[in-house]
Formats: sequence, C-alpha cells, structure tokens
Amino acid sequence: MKIAGIKNIFFDLDHTLWDFDKNSELTFDTIFKRNHPSVQLKTFIEKYVPINRACWELFQYDKISHAELRYNRLKHSFDAMDYVVSDEQIESIAQEYIDLLPDNNHLFDGTFEVLDYLNKDYNLHIITNGFADVQFRKIKNSNLASYFDTITNSEMAGVKKPNPIIFEYALDLSKAKKENSIMIGDSLEADIQGALDIGLDAIFFNERNVEAAENIKQVNHLLELKKYL
Repeated sequence: MKIAGIKNIFFDLDHTLWDFDKNSELTFDTIFKRNHPSVQLKTFIEKYVPINRACWELFQYDKISHAELRYNRLKHSFDAMDYVVSDEQIESIAQEYIDLLPDNNHLFDGTFEVLDYLNKDYNLHIITNGFADVQFRKIKNSNLASYFDTITNSEMAGVKKPNPIIFEYALDLSKAKKENSIMIGDSLEADIQGALDIGLDAIFFNERNVEAAENIKQVNHLLELKKYL
C-alpha cells in the first residue's frame, strides 16, 4: 500500500544500499594475501561479521570509542581463531582496511533501479553512522552521489543513530519535515526505532530475514520499496 504525503526519503548507507559485508570481505582478502597469507579468509569472516556488528552496537551507544572499535573487532576476531597477531600488526591492518574499503563498491541488487525510480518523485538523503571521510569515498566511488541532496553522518551531527539529534540534524539540513519524510535502513534499533521515536515513519530493509514486529513496515529486497513509495 502506497504511503501518502511523502516528499523526502532518508536512506542508511551500509547494509542498506552499500553491501558492507561483501565489500569488507573483498578488502580483507586483499590485505591477507599481501601480509597474512596463512589467515583463512572464510574462517576469519565467520568470526568477524558478528563481532563487528556487536562492536558497532557498542559504538553507536558511545560505550566504546572509535579507536576501540577499530582495535576490538580485529583483536577479538583473531583471538577467536587462535591467530597470534601483535597490536602493531592490528593497527596496520585496521588502517589498511579503512584505506582500501571504499575501493570495493558492490551495492545491493536493485540499488540503481530503485534510486532511479524514487528520484523522479522524491528528494533523497542519507543518514549514516559511518566515519565521514570513508562514507563520502564510498558514496563517490560507487556512483551514488548524484542521487542524494544531503548526506548526514554522525561526525557532523555529533551523535549516532538512534540518538534523536542526528535525525533532527538531517531534517534541518534537508529542510524536510517529519510529517512528509521516511527513513529506510537495515537496523531495527538505529534506523527504525530511532526514526519512529521522533515521529518519523520508517521502512525496515530486512535483507537478512530477521524477526520484526508485525507493525514494522519491511522489505526483503530494495525493489519492494515500490509497493510503499
């Protein structure tokens, strides 16, 4: 059922448009082949993905710092696979990862098609918790920049989703109103509940098919957004 009165659409970036897990795996593959050839990529990724998600959840609630996020997600992953690595090596991997990550720019299936479709009738924006420099490089390198009128990141706003301040900041920046706007993202807490808590409608991009409350609007594929917008 189409949602009436919407003029502005706010997208999350990572895990919503930009395929973070796939691009991350490709980046680690490059790093390990260069400097840590004995690391089994498949085993590392199996450990890293849930650890990284857990670290980001702590980071978004300011329970760990940026530096701790960078260190912990690698240290805990290597520890989980009993791979001995020094703090200096972890710092080197962390920096190389940030440098190389935006060079891989796989997007979720249907990204350009749905953005072309929405761009005709709506103003499009991004709200992301990612680090400013990395996020801007991702957006530029993946040819997404031309679709979006504004890009709000947590460094600009001074807080991270689901803090209401970042949503209010994005609305002010875009000169949009809650009443005619909607948020689309993959995180039930950061994107969906964060938006709903300030009176901003939301659609959950449930690509991983996790359980969600029946009252939450959701899609499993980006092209399904056409049934709402």
